[in-house]
Amino acid sequence: EHFPPAIQKKDILIPRLGSKLPEVLTVGEIDRMLEGIDLSKAQGQRNKAMLETLYSCGLRVSELVQLQISGIFRAEGFIRVIGKGDKERLVPFSPRALKEIDLYMPDRNSLDIQPGYEDILFLNRRGKMLTRNMVFTIIKELAMATGIKKAVSPHTFRHSFATHLVEGGADLRAVQEMLGHESITTTEIYTHLDREYLREAIISFHPRSK
Repeated sequence: EHFPPAIQKKDILIPRLGSKLPEVLTVGEIDRMLEGIDLSKAQGQRNKAMLETLYSCGLRVSELVQLQISGIFRAEGFIRVIGKGDKERLVPFSPRALKEIDLYMPDRNSLDIQPGYEDILFLNRRGKMLTRNMVFTIIKELAMATGIKKAVSPHTFRHSFATHLVEGGADLRAVQEMLGHESITTTEIYTHLDREYLREAIISFHPRSK
């Protein structure tokens, strides 16, 4: 390969291959999954509270399993989240998520809670913290049971949370703050997710569309 003296191979920009955008659930699909939970089963209400919290707060699965009861600030409507690198952030908490957690608390408090887990919100039936794999399994099985054909994981709820906020007109900096992204460039993926939304915006506002 021969390049003119002024141009080196390292100077040539190679186009990046487009990464596959993550699956996003519609609000209807999320509601279908929540409504499909069998509340007569022992862990049903816990699972409903977990999914509502995942979607309402846009949490990573590792953040969800570490949530603490002492981190719920009811009056202020925030929850304290321990993110990557043990960095704490406050995330707005929906009344619906709080309601589902309140319905779960009697079941939780009836467990034989093991030492060291007294403040952990979501527990397994042995009174210990849930594993990330357990949350993956719960969500995967629920998606199958409710006929959701998409590849659904806990992260799907986080992506859906962010996408729905951006579609609704939320400021990207605010979304960055809620997701706990170090860099705004990480959050910018959500500006590309809803093509139809962007297309409609161009049709509505671009002078050439008039």
